[in-house]
Amino acid sequence: MHRKGYNFDQEPSELSTRIFEADEADRNVMASAGLQLLALVLALCGVFGVLAATLLPNWKVNVDAGSNIITAIVQLQGLWMDCTWYSTGMFSCALKPSILSLPAHVQAARATMVLACVLSALGTCTATVGMECTRLGGDTKTKSHASFAGGLCLVSAGVSGFIPMVWYTKEIIANFLDLTVPESNKHEPGGAVYIGFISAMLLFTSGMIFCTSCIKKNAEAWLHPPKQQPIPTTKPESNSAYTLKDYV
Repeated sequence: MHRKGYNFDQEPSELSTRIFEADEADRNVMASAGLQLLALVLALCGVFGVLAATLLPNWKVNVDAGSNIITAIVQLQGLWMDCTWYSTGMFSCALKPSILSLPAHVQAARATMVLACVLSALGTCTATVGMECTRLGGDTKTKSHASFAGGLCLVSAGVSGFIPMVWYTKEIIANFLDLTVPESNKHEPGGAVYIGFISAMLLFTSGMIFCTSCIKKNAEAWLHPPKQQPIPTTKPESNSAYTLKDYV
């Protein structure tokens, strides 16, 4: 009977130590694979979230009731288009004018959100190759590098998605608190901003999980290198010794 290729002719204490270390290593691998699977789910949610936040037209919302509720309209402004929803049920949208006529925070939000979408998709694909539960990526060292690179892309995507949300929200609040701005021109943060905040945090968290799992695995391999199995030495058998081979 053999287990994990260990020689049972070794000393009992040494054999039990090696078996315990192997079992502990298996548990660590399973725990790391579980964390990476959780990080992958968070990353996928973050990818779809930043994509939705980039395309949705409700980055800021203005409700104008007018003289009565019948003429109430909801004005929605996004990164690419502005929409108007009337209380009668009609809905119309129009693309924004030239990029040169847009405010600086809208131009920056466009660029950083597109960058966040690209980095999040790239990071998710790269991190999937480096996961413990996949057969992609080759040997352990290559998978470790892929996991770390994917984690860095996801962290960068989270930061890229977080910056425009903070800047855009700051501009909305400053405009809302400005006493010189009429009430009809004041807006509130829309649903796309909240989706962007949540998605950026999901991407950042998933990237940190991938990076830390890779660093922890490399640190354990450096602190606890695999022990070399000693070469067994055979002693000459005495002619007078009674063995099972002689009996057979």
